Amino acid sequence: MNVEQIDGFLTALTCNPIDISPDQYLPLIWGDEMITEDAFTSQPILQDFLSLVARHKSAIARTLRSGDVFTPLLLADENGEYPGNDWANGFMRGMSLSKADWAALLDDEDHGGSLVPIFALAHEHDPDIEMRPYQEPISAERRENLIIGMAAGVMHIYKYFQRPSRRDMSLVSESSPYGRALPKIGRNEPCPCGSGKKFKRCCGKITLH
Repeated sequence: MNVEQIDGFLTALTCNPIDISPDQYLPLIWGDEMITEDAFTSQPILQDFLSLVARHKSAIARTLRSGDVFTPLLLADENGEYPGNDWANGFMRGMSLSKADWAALLDDEDHGGSLVPIFALAHEHDPDIEMRPYQEPISAERRENLIIGMAAGVMHIYKYFQRPSRRDMSLVSESSPYGRALPKIGRNEPCPCGSGKKFKRCCGKITLH
């Protein structure tokens, strides 16, 4: 993973309602299934890496706990633009470590829309054309809106999993930097990602398989 993917990945782990241990997620970051936490702690350079990952995860948690505005760490491409695809894909990789825990949010019509901007950017260039939310290239304005929605969605998701009673929870208030919480999305309504497709045929069909 690059730094942007790691940020998205660790953000998903921070939002997850169940703690994921380092020996479960470090191999995904490092890219070697044989590496465990013990292997990291046995080598100084890997100890430094482990420490940086832990510190960054803690910083994400502090931001979300405090209610401050969350800002994803995005890298510029060769054109000096910030696509956000790597971050969204990193987040989805984090979700994949605990599919059952995320199922409740995916099936929640009131709050599942928080994931829509993340899914839209994660699948923008999907090899399966049917999984792509847009037929045409995303405009700069739409991309900016998706990235803002992605950041706001993280705040919604964190609150969703942290509150004792999910159904009675109140998400980000209207006075927050991101305005109103995402509305309930019907399966036959237009997808809020702006693709023009019905939700059930766009971001609503994306699963964690």
